Amino acid sequence: MEIKKVMVIGAGQMGSGIAQVCAMAGYSVILNDLKEEFLQRGMGVIGKNLQRQVEKERMTGDEKEQIAARIALSSDISSAKEADLIIEAATENMEIKKSIFTKLDDLAPEHAILASNTSSLPITEIAAVTKRPEKVIGMHFMNPVPVMKLVEIIKGLATDDSVYKAIEDMTKTLKKVPVEVEDFPGFVSNRILMPMINEAIYTLYEGVASKEAIDEVMKLGMNHPMGPLTLADFIGLDTCLSIMEILHEGFGDDKYRPCPLLRKYVKAGWLGKKTGKGFYSYE
Repeated sequence: MEIKKVMVIGAGQMGSGIAQVCAMAGYSVILNDLKEEFLQRGMGVIGKNLQRQVEKERMTGDEKEQIAARIALSSDISSAKEADLIIEAATENMEIKKSIFTKLDDLAPEHAILASNTSSLPITEIAAVTKRPEKVIGMHFMNPVPVMKLVEIIKGLATDDSVYKAIEDMTKTLKKVPVEVEDFPGFVSNRILMPMINEAIYTLYEGVASKEAIDEVMKLGMNHPMGPLTLADFIGLDTCLSIMEILHEGFGDDKYRPCPLLRKYVKAGWLGKKTGKGFYSYE
């Protein structure tokens, strides 16, 4: 099937990034969110990203305008009627995602593929609320979307091979690298990354070393571009906790038990960079 028009649900950090790369690849894009203010904020981020590319002489001012013109804003989910592919990038919450997919199933054309940018939730469970589970798939982009090359593509139990192929091909047109992953909690990226971050938090919690020392060991000793505690702050400690809970519940294994210090910070509202305080201060 040919994908010409892409709808992205959610104009936050991930959704706006996905909308941007789709528009840069020549697709017509509908960026959808609940409120006009969320859409304007998302479009503002896209505008800044594109302007940086102009300043670095990676694109012209005209190209920037053409890309922005491919993105239409919508606060009405019934815009799904126009889309060939819908990528949901809403909050990482199963009930919210199920509600969105139930609506999309009723609204989207019969041929449309329904994709989720979930970073850890089961695609099979999301697909089960639709009457087209064979057309539901996971497209897990990495943050920041315009920079990071990887897209994990996750087939649910019922996902059709032709749907996987269409999404794999489309991902390549975005200048991304698709990697096929089975539908297990956390997929590959977060199943490996989050326990490492959680272990770094335990190391701090148990007083083994200071936060700066822990990050320095991983940067200088393991050649990581960013220490795990700094990375947790950038991801959001609430997101880290949510994914650890999904892993813990999904596998029933205590090696995925979230560190009590992570829970304490989230309860305190110290969620990392987005709130100005996490393991480090960003005031």
